[in-house]
Amino acid sequence: MSVNECNDEKDTNFHTMAENHASPTQADNTNCRPPPSEMSRSTFTLAGQLSSLNTRRPSSPMVDVKPIEFWAMGPRKEVVQPLRKPPTPPDDYFRKLEPRLYSLDSCSDDVDSLTDEEILGRYQLGMLHFSTQYDLINAHLTVRVIEARDLPPPVTCDGARQDMARSNPYVKMSLLPDHKNSRQTGVKRKTQNPVFEERFTFEVPFLEAQRRTLLLSVVDFDKFSRHCVIGKVSLPLSEVDLVKGGHWWKALVPSSQNEVELGELLLSLNYLPSAGRLNVDIIRAKQLLQTDMCQGSDPFVKVQLVTGLKLMKTKKTSCMRGTIDPCYNESFSFRVPQEELCEVSLVFTVYGHNVKSSNDFVGRIVIGQFSSGPQETTHWRRLLGSQRTPVEQWHSLRSRAECDRVSPASLEVT
Repeated sequence: MSVNECNDEKDTNFHTMAENHASPTQADNTNCRPPPSEMSRSTFTLAGQLSSLNTRRPSSPMVDVKPIEFWAMGPRKEVVQPLRKPPTPPDDYFRKLEPRLYSLDSCSDDVDSLTDEEILGRYQLGMLHFSTQYDLINAHLTVRVIEARDLPPPVTCDGARQDMARSNPYVKMSLLPDHKNSRQTGVKRKTQNPVFEERFTFEVPFLEAQRRTLLLSVVDFDKFSRHCVIGKVSLPLSEVDLVKGGHWWKALVPSSQNEVELGELLLSLNYLPSAGRLNVDIIRAKQLLQTDMCQGSDPFVKVQLVTGLKLMKTKKTSCMRGTIDPCYNESFSFRVPQEELCEVSLVFTVYGHNVKSSNDFVGRIVIGQFSSGPQETTHWRRLLGSQRTPVEQWHSLRSRAECDRVSPASLEVT
């Protein structure tokens, strides 16, 4: 045996002896350890779990995600109130409303509840005597305007001559809600107690007449300015026996319409692009402002072509004698190239012929580039959109000052 083999045998014996002299506790611990193969498997399993956790770990820190309440993302939380039944108003709730506050007429406050004597004492505008009766055979309503009494005198600038001031009254009537189809009496000169004794008929079916309201307005004629409404009377025809008829004395009440309308004019416009002609038809007018106290009016219409701000041409109709509802049916033609059509304005002016002095102005409208109002603008746009086709429309006349204020073309004509 060699020296190395002897040394190895000694080391083996030494380890054997050391294990035999070991303490019982160490021996027990040694017996409790798992075998080396099981330890290696456990170590491998633990390493695999750690590896899988590292693989699933996100790059950013993990956040504990909780359910998000979207209402909390707004600036504030809106509280939703539960539905509640509205309280029932007391019995006298609507009685507290005052209808006169919502009325368009300034004098409509409790007038219906007043007697004629109370109305006369409050407003002191005088009284009107008239009658009505319906003719079933001819299907028309007859209104007779008899007289007026104690009309207030007009206010003058000269206080010293106020006692000498006298009115020039006439009566204008219509069946509401139709304001356009009206009638009027002659003018009575310088009197506060005019006697008219005139009859007028309205062709309207009986059932329709019962739904209308007769409106009679007493107007003061003024040759140098617009006529002033003194007062009015309203009579709902459903409250009277139309067939039997009757007479009434009614106290006048103030009217919200202080000035009468100037009248209406029916026009037809037509443009022919191939010929470069603008055709104007003046058909008729109705309810023109009366300019002559004795015989109504002698109205005629002047039509003037204005291109840009330059007066180009003037034409006029014939004069109709003694009427405020003239029928003309006259046509006029103006040469207007198509490239200048958008720069054209037509000025229509109604005058009352006067032999002794200058003609009396009644009313005016302007149609075209510088129209005097929305109705006139609509008519002009209809013409531009439907050339070669006549376009017909009614127009309400305006004052000279109103046209001059809104239309430069009105300033260029006389």
